[in-house]
Amino acid sequence: MNRNKCVGCHNDFYNGNNDLDVEECWHLKSAKLILRKEVSIHQIPPWNQKAKKFPSCYRKSGYVYVEPDAQF
Repeated sequence: MNRNKCVGCHNDFYNGNNDLDVEECWHLKSAKLILRKEVSIHQIPPWNQKAKKFPSCYRKSGYVYVEPDAQF
């Protein structure tokens, strides 16, 4: 896993994007790329968008990440 997959994640702050003495997110080494649908918390089902690969720990404010075949 590399940091360019973390862009947009809430915890990308910890990948050196801060004025703290933190250079790497604690999830980075154990993260795996997995297929997920990115669903806005305001989106009404069905969720027909295509699944994309995200790090297993990826979190973005206002979204949930569901299984690729989830519709509701």
